[in-house]
This record gives sequence, structure tokens and C-alpha cells, in this order.
Amino acid sequence: MSGRAEERIPTVVKLGGSCLEDLDGGWWDDLALHGRTRPLVLVHGWSKPLRRLDARYREPSAVLRDRYGNQSRWTTPEVIEDIKTVSEELGRDVIARLERRGITAERILGSEGLVGAGEGERWWWRDKRLVEMENLVGPITGVDPDALKNLAPGHACLVTPLARNAAGQEVNTDADRAAAALAGAVGAPDLVLVTDVAHLLIDGDPVREITAGEAAAFRDRGATGGMRKKLRAAGEALDAGVRRVLIGSAPVSDLLAARTGTAITRNGEAP
Repeated sequence: MSGRAEERIPTVVKLGGSCLEDLDGGWWDDLALHGRTRPLVLVHGWSKPLRRLDARYREPSAVLRDRYGNQSRWTTPEVIEDIKTVSEELGRDVIARLERRGITAERILGSEGLVGAGEGERWWWRDKRLVEMENLVGPITGVDPDALKNLAPGHACLVTPLARNAAGQEVNTDADRAAAALAGAVGAPDLVLVTDVAHLLIDGDPVREITAGEAAAFRDRGATGGMRKKLRAAGEALDAGVRRVLIGSAPVSDLLAARTGTAITRNGEAP
């Protein structure tokens, strides 16, 4: 691969909705420094801003569990509009932080030709009963990387991970899994999942390196909540050709250099 072609391969970073507001100026300085040599594809979550927008998003009833044990936000057309409202404000803040540091940036809605979704799960547990419910959530079925038209060093694409299903509905998707699908589609060697914990913990001990197989075994055995989703996303990214998935709360350059955080690699490959 030529140097010019390699320069267009982006670094994909998922910015956790629970920690985005807590990233300090030094963290953004580091991201901008990295972004001067590599295009950036940033995928953001929205959990904390959405909970702050309306008290109903802080209620347990806002989260559904399907028959397989997977959790999802109960999403109606009104929730989609609230997600877009908080994401627009969040996007303005992220873009301003980058532009102050010399990185141009644009916000892209995944539902506008970037991310496609399949038919969502219809059976959910409610009040200890499995009932059929409409929920505007769908699994990602494809990414069109051509929608990321401006990939170049010094530029960032900030993706709001909504998607469009075959019926034309705008649906909610999991941000970690959306980042995994995007990383595979653009040929990124690494996926960075920035969260509010420094490492993956197994039995209370920080894990610095783990294979996809070991991560999947822990996901099914002991992982809970957000980390369970991150490990699922990590496996999907590695299956899609990503070389490493890095999880942690540190600056992106420290995670990429494996100075901290947890590195997840394909089975049989060294971090």
C-alpha cells in the first residue's frame, strides 16, 4: 500500500456517552495530534445527555431485555427525535473542540445513507412476561463507506449511530457495534472504544491483553451491562478484519501504543 493510500485509512474511535463530558483538554489535544496524520471517524454515544434531557430515560422501564438476554433502549419515534436533539448539541460541542485544535469536522447521521439495519427483535420481557412489542431498534446489516466522502488527515467525521431499515424506518443501533461495523467497512486496523473504565476487569483484575476467543468466553460467562456489549462489538470488529480493539479511558495515542487499556486481538495473533 502506498503512503498516500495509507494516509486515507482512518482511525475509528467510539466516544462513550457516559464519559464524553469528562474527557479533559489534554485528551482532546492528543486526539487532534493523532488526527493530523490520520483521518478520524468518531462514533458517539448519547446515554448521559439523553438521561439528562428527560427523567423517563432514567427509569428502568426505558431499557428492554430480549429473549436472548440482550438489553436495548425502548425506542419510539419520539425517542428517535430526542436522540437527534441531544446528538445535535453534542455534535456541536465535539466539532468545536476539534476545530479549536486545527481539525476540521463534520457530523453525519448514520441513517442518511451510511448505516443499514435489519429487522429488529419483536419479543421483549415486560413485567416478567415475554410480549411482542414494536421497538425501533435494528441490527446493523451494512455500512456504505462511500458516505464518508471527506476522509483525509486533519479531518474528522462524527457519526451519530442511527440507521435506516429496509422499510425506510429510522432506527436506533448500539454505538459500540456501529463503530465495529464502520471500522470493518473502512479497513481500519484498530478500533478504539473509549469508556469510563481504564481496563477490562475479570474477577476484579485488570486485563491488558486478551484474544477474541477469551473475550467472548468472558462475555458469555461474567460480563454485564455496557462491557458485555463492548466485547460483543469487539468480536464483530475482529471478524470484519480489524486487527485490534482497544478499550480504556486514556488518550487515544496511549491506547494505540498499548501503554494502558485492554487490547483484544484475533485468536493466535499478538497485540
